[in-house]
Amino acid sequence: MKNLVVLTGAGVSAESGISTFRDSGGLWEGHDVMEVASPQGFAANPELVLNFYNLRRAQLKEVEPNLAHHCSAGMERNFNVHVITQNVDDLHERAGSSNMIHLHGELRKVRSSKNYHDQLHWKDDLHLGDLCEAGSQLRPHIVWFGEEVPAMEQAIEITAKADVLLIVGTSLQVYPAAGLKDYAPDHCPIYFVDPHPSLESNGRLKVFAENASTGVQKVADLLNMEL
Repeated sequence: MKNLVVLTGAGVSAESGISTFRDSGGLWEGHDVMEVASPQGFAANPELVLNFYNLRRAQLKEVEPNLAHHCSAGMERNFNVHVITQNVDDLHERAGSSNMIHLHGELRKVRSSKNYHDQLHWKDDLHLGDLCEAGSQLRPHIVWFGEEVPAMEQAIEITAKADVLLIVGTSLQVYPAAGLKDYAPDHCPIYFVDPHPSLESNGRLKVFAENASTGVQKVADLLNMEL
C-alpha cells in the first residue's frame, strides 16, 4: 500500500469543540501563552500551569472525534497511514488511527521535570507534590516554547517516504512543524485542507478551502477513486 502521511493542526480538533491554541491577541484561554506554555512560566507559577493543563485534560472527557478524525483513520483500509499531529489531544487515537506522532506532546501523559524519558499515562488532575519515582515534580508532557521537538526527526523520516501528503487544519506558521512539507519527495502530491488556507493550488499542491471534516472526506474520496 502507498504511504499516506497526514499532518494535522488545531483546525481538526476545533470541530470537536477544542479551542485552537491561541487567539489573534496571543492569548490562550485568557492567559499569555508564555505564562502557561514555557519552562519560565512553569518555574514562576507551577500551580497555575498545572491547573491550566488539568482543565485541558478534563475537557477531553467532554469531546469526541469528528469526521476528519474518523476519515483519517478509515483511510488505513487502503493506505499505510501515518498521522503526524501538532495537537496534544487523543482524538485521532480514539477514532482508530494506529500510527501516531505527537509533535507537541500529549495531554494524557505527564513526565518528570528532570528526565524527558520518564513518562506516565495520566487521565486526571496533576498537582504540586505529584512526583516521579526519582522524586522530581511531574509536569505536563507538552512541548513548550523554547523546548526542542523530540519527535521531529522521526516525523521528517516518515514524511520523506510519503507517496501522498495530506495537511489539515494548520496555518503552516508554526515551525518546525510547518517545514515538514518540504521533506516530501518530489513525486508526492500534497493536499492542503483549511478554511482559510495560507497557500494556493499550484503544481503538485492542491488546496481545499474547506473545514477539516468536509475537506478530508473530499480528499479521501479522491484518493480512493485513484486506487
